[in-house]
Amino acid sequence: DWLREQFAELETDRADSFIDAVLALDVTTLIVDDPVKRVDNMTMAFGLEARVPFLDHELVETAAAMPPHLKLGDGGKDVLRRIARGRLPDAVMDRPKGYFPVPALKYVRGDFLEFMRDILTSRASRERGLYQPAYIDKLLDAPDQYFTRIQGSKLWHAALLEYWLQTHVDR
Repeated sequence: DWLREQFAELETDRADSFIDAVLALDVTTLIVDDPVKRVDNMTMAFGLEARVPFLDHELVETAAAMPPHLKLGDGGKDVLRRIARGRLPDAVMDRPKGYFPVPALKYVRGDFLEFMRDILTSRASRERGLYQPAYIDKLLDAPDQYFTRIQGSKLWHAALLEYWLQTHVDR
């Protein structure tokens, strides 16, 4: 009922088409606190400043004013791709979509837990002296119990840092 009411209001007030109503609802309700807040929380937790350039209000307003058929082309990225073509290398423009696989950070188990155990108990890690062995043992013994203040796995953070150091510094 709530959704129907929202769509009815949007279609009469400021949306010329169903896609405009969906996008208006998305902008006014669903993403208000989601991507920006996530970026903000993640960066502030580590003393970093970040920008979300595609949420610049002038760009969003311009995109919202485009005809509906332009908003849907190429999975919604047609206009952006047209603008970027010739400005970015073709290899960047035409590569397949990538992804950044992230394990279930709260519930690390199985092979991935053993991978982290190997990294954190390795000779390189011990010699580095960055971690207290007793604390690492505590994390490894109960990987589902120790979280950062933004609910990330402390074990994951330690293992990721150590893996990066072993991969990029210890060469």
